[in-house]
Amino acid sequence: MPNCRKLQGHFLMKRTAPLFFLLFFLLLVKTSIARAEAFRYGLDVLDAQKCFQLQGKRVGMITNAAAVSRSGEPGYRVLLRNGVDLKFLMAPEHGFSLDYEAGKKVDNAGIGDSLKIWSLYGNSRKPDISLLKTIDVLIFDLQDAGVRCYTYISTMKLAMEACNEAGIVFMVLDRPNPLAPIPVSGFVLEPRFESFVGAAELPFIHGMSVGEIAGWLQKRRFPGLSLQIVRMQGYRRDRFADDLPGFCFRPPSPNLHDFKTLLLYPATVMLEGTDVSEGRGTEAPFRMFGAPFIDSKALIRELETYRLPGVKFYRTTFTPERSKFSGVECEGIRLKVTDRERFDPFMTSTAILLSLQKLWPEQTGLYRHAAFFDQLAGTDRYRLMIQQQRPIAEILDAVRAQVRAFDAASRDRFLYP
Repeated sequence: MPNCRKLQGHFLMKRTAPLFFLLFFLLLVKTSIARAEAFRYGLDVLDAQKCFQLQGKRVGMITNAAAVSRSGEPGYRVLLRNGVDLKFLMAPEHGFSLDYEAGKKVDNAGIGDSLKIWSLYGNSRKPDISLLKTIDVLIFDLQDAGVRCYTYISTMKLAMEACNEAGIVFMVLDRPNPLAPIPVSGFVLEPRFESFVGAAELPFIHGMSVGEIAGWLQKRRFPGLSLQIVRMQGYRRDRFADDLPGFCFRPPSPNLHDFKTLLLYPATVMLEGTDVSEGRGTEAPFRMFGAPFIDSKALIRELETYRLPGVKFYRTTFTPERSKFSGVECEGIRLKVTDRERFDPFMTSTAILLSLQKLWPEQTGLYRHAAFFDQLAGTDRYRLMIQQQRPIAEILDAVRAQVRAFDAASRDRFLYP
């Protein structure tokens, strides 16, 4: 009998094992589906609620072609489908269709015969107060890049100011900070360097969503503003945006082609304030940089002394079709992120600037572009430390002290875990 029981048990295990694995597989599939359905943009949350907050309201919307739902539906169409009385759209730098290069004046436009698109990067960058008084709610729905100098934050600040003056509601449909897991870094903007590439006293890499920045700005600048933030669902700050199930990457501006470029943007964007090309006018802007005067072999040797984590440098040549050195062959460096969990964009940027200034102090042109560089940096301290060839550890220590002070003064800024 014992042997018979063993045989019965063995037979039962053989019969039930496939069923067990099938159930386990179905559980995994169900969990994966649940995770895939967990993340929602603020736009999707509003859609799921049938835009009830906007029913009976006259509405305007700041947006562009990159601001779509999880399914890829443009935000303005989501509103119209839900019966919202959408009066007009407004577009930031690069225009609604994202076909204007950085810094180019954007004209007013339209969609079909009925929906006007007012430019917020033309004769004025602040919404017209008289126009805002014709609506009840102004919606902001734009994908930010996670870096203070990206101008969509400045557009939002000016819109909040205008809504406060017009006495209307400002609503933010929140979107992920794509670089949120990267530690907050860079100098905190000093008020005297506030500009359109530096909206407020934030660190250069700020780690906040646009909704979180809006709440932070309201408390400090516009306490009387009626602010509504439609939060995302399933969003966590410890995840890169492309790790979020359902995140739909659309280039937020013409030169941020893909997520790899977005990741490198904070490491190379400061080169805009120099005489070194940041790769604009090529197939890989912000993923490479160079100039006719650069010796890439010497530059790589210098950069390798910093032992930068999570990034590799490769020699390259390119000829920009526009922007700096248009039609002129440049020698330079192509960057590749090898481990984004360890990659430190601000440290990398600092090493690049120190190396360029050491090897080619006259040609790099920091002194020629000091005013703009300082606006990007939010301070003149960074440029002066680069020009003085201060040790990188000293620069990073100064930055960490400022970030700690910012964190202590703004512990209430986050909306998500």
